[in-house]
Amino acid sequence: ALRTVGRPGDKVVIFEPFHELYPSQCQIFHLDPVFVTLKPNYDYGTWNYDEEELKNSIIGARALILNTPHNPTGKIFQHGDLKKIVDICIENDVYIITDEIYEWMCYPDEYGNSRRHTLIPKEFPEAKDLTLVCNSLGKSASATGWRLGWCLHPPHLTDSYRGIHDQLVAMSPHPMQYASITYLNLPDEYFKEQLAIRYKERLRILALALKEAGFKVVSPEGSYYLFVDYHEVEQLNGLSPMDAAMKLMRDIGVACVPGDNFYGKSLDGQHMLRFAACRSMSDISIALERLKKLNPLK
Repeated sequence: ALRTVGRPGDKVVIFEPFHELYPSQCQIFHLDPVFVTLKPNYDYGTWNYDEEELKNSIIGARALILNTPHNPTGKIFQHGDLKKIVDICIENDVYIITDEIYEWMCYPDEYGNSRRHTLIPKEFPEAKDLTLVCNSLGKSASATGWRLGWCLHPPHLTDSYRGIHDQLVAMSPHPMQYASITYLNLPDEYFKEQLAIRYKERLRILALALKEAGFKVVSPEGSYYLFVDYHEVEQLNGLSPMDAAMKLMRDIGVACVPGDNFYGKSLDGQHMLRFAACRSMSDISIALERLKKLNPLK
């Protein structure tokens, strides 16, 4: 998708924190990544961006990458956010490249109100000629290593996209294609009901354990990550993200990812760590017990 719409030197806007591969994928094609920073709002339990920062960053850009539900924050970009993004991109003739790999992992808020994933070309048809929808069964089918996915793109990009795809990938192995067909033909209830709750309880209990240990946590609205602030955790305070992650793994027995790995501009990641709740409930239970070593009250 990036190579289809971008040319060397083109600017690509990315929300940070970001999935680690976005900037490197831009660099492969000599594209220039520009970052708009999401900030945690612990009072309202969400992450927000500054609209003026987005407007200024989008000027002269060729594309914007939008990941929702978001890795690593768990933010779901709701209708209001998306409307602003769509309007700004249309005004500046900027393509929207979406990453929707966590689309079925959307959780209700604390009052039980549902949150849903939004397909931009359907919800905002005025943007359909500027939107490339990228998705994969990697997360929903627990098959991340397959790297098997698809892209819905405007008709005027079809020839270019197929030509680039043929040179970069050609095709996926036949067994994977048949397995994918079987998976995608599962009943709708699997996607709409089972996937929507598969990680909800794991995230809830992991978030609670992290809070009890002193981490500042915004409970995720979607996906299966917790992106947390560790600077108030006594045993980790003053450590770099890498040192904090290594100490947790070495001394506590719990693995996580350093938060500065997800930023390209802001220094916000200097006190953040990412935890994942995609392991089994038994593994999570072991992690909960080990995290108690960080809590001076336990």
